Amino acid sequence: MIKININKDEITIKGHSGYAEEGFDIVCASVSSISITTVNALLSIDEDCIEYEENDGYLNIKIKKHNETIDKLIDNMINLLKELEKNYKKYIEIR
Repeated sequence: MIKININKDEITIKGHSGYAEEGFDIVCASVSSISITTVNALLSIDEDCIEYEENDGYLNIKIKKHNETIDKLIDNMINLLKELEKNYKKYIEIR
């Protein structure tokens, strides 16, 4: 199961969904795509707005700056992950 913890200035994503075998897991691929696209967008706007750490099955994003654009991108990421959770509750848990 992928566990996502959301706090005001930090988002942590841990685990693998177990939906399908590696290379065919659409749930893991979706979470990765949503989160890494957001990280890349944030860094392209302001490379100092976040710090992040990424390993296999782990992503931690620390938000160091807030402005309207940064907050909208983060809110968009959270909303997309919540929509994914609605369809795949057995594989994703957001706290």
